[in-house]
Amino acid sequence: MAISEQRLEQVKSVKRAIAKKRAGELKNRAGEFLEARHQIDTGFTMQDEAKQIKIRILDLFGAAEKDWQNWRWQLKNRITDAKTLAKIIRLTKKEIEQIERVSESFRWAISPYYVSLMSISDSWGPVRRQSIPSILELQDTLETDDPSFEEFTSPVDTVVRRYPDRLIINTTNQCATFCRHCQRRRNIGQRDRHVPKEKLRKALAYIRDNEEIRDVIITGGDPLTFADQVIEWLLAELSKIKHVEIKRIGTRTLATMPQRITKELCKIIEKYPPIYINTQFNHPREVTPDAAEACDRLIKAGAVINNQSVLLKGVNNDPHVMKVLNQELLKIRVRPYYLFQAKPVRGTSHFITPIKEGVEIIRKLRGYTSGLAVPEYIVSAPGGLGKVAVSGTNMWESTDGKVLLRTWEGKIVNYPFGASL
Repeated sequence: MAISEQRLEQVKSVKRAIAKKRAGELKNRAGEFLEARHQIDTGFTMQDEAKQIKIRILDLFGAAEKDWQNWRWQLKNRITDAKTLAKIIRLTKKEIEQIERVSESFRWAISPYYVSLMSISDSWGPVRRQSIPSILELQDTLETDDPSFEEFTSPVDTVVRRYPDRLIINTTNQCATFCRHCQRRRNIGQRDRHVPKEKLRKALAYIRDNEEIRDVIITGGDPLTFADQVIEWLLAELSKIKHVEIKRIGTRTLATMPQRITKELCKIIEKYPPIYINTQFNHPREVTPDAAEACDRLIKAGAVINNQSVLLKGVNNDPHVMKVLNQELLKIRVRPYYLFQAKPVRGTSHFITPIKEGVEIIRKLRGYTSGLAVPEYIVSAPGGLGKVAVSGTNMWESTDGKVLLRTWEGKIVNYPFGASL
């Protein structure tokens, strides 16, 4: 029997009423975030304050705009002492004394650009926490400098291998800014050191001799602190190895020194595809117009950019902050790829959150924002056993409160830093 037009309109009206009710429910679910979003600074909304700090820095160093845009100037003029920093941002006498005390044990350096992202008066905002030494580093009870067992998974100098088909080449200990949560603090030492070509050649020889290696990650430190000719030499050598299918560069310069992404560097990137950039933005304040321009240059050169955030207490351990960060990254065409649980490195325990907190953040992202804006939550298994994507199928809590993880090899390991820190 044919359905009358009147009946069709009635059915349509009922469906539309149901849809409107559901839309109202979804609008209410978005309300909390919309209210919180206005309280979260981004690198775009903080431009006026960043410009004020930039002017202070240029005046302090007697520099001009052309210097500011020169990555070598940025690297040469990293701020490395508390008294100089105090001329740029507000520091109390006690804070200066504590920074100097920590400096005796842990070296630090911050690029002028990254200092410009700090709030002038916010004592421990997200950029300050990541880059200025804290007295908490000296009060740490963690005992390991190498929780990922890199020194036990290094078949030759500079190479770290944890998986069948890929490996890392650690090329330098130099960075534009030394992150206080760095997993390789042990390598920072007292001076910057690039790995000599002789050792890099041995790493290349190892890759040539092992045809199952199809993916090579160039990291450090930050390999983009090398001169262009060294970067090109290394990419060219890797490109000559037939079984190496992709090359990845691990760099934080997009967040800490975007001036490094020059036209000359991009020409090199363009010559040796495919190249993937693994970068690290941890807070929306780091996503700036300068960072967007640097990413745009890389993308036009053919690079694919993935972001690997680190979950840090007091910086981004909030679902609203993480949502804004990931949405800001998508706007500049950077894919939120991983959210890493902070590694238990000596001097960093004040950054570490319970694993449950990371799981909850991902839960509050899933469905509440685009799937593209939801990274995979990763915990590095103890003993150098690799990454574990945290989910109900490979993580659970034992009766005594310990967190158990199943690695990619099916090994069950106890993660002692997951439940109570």
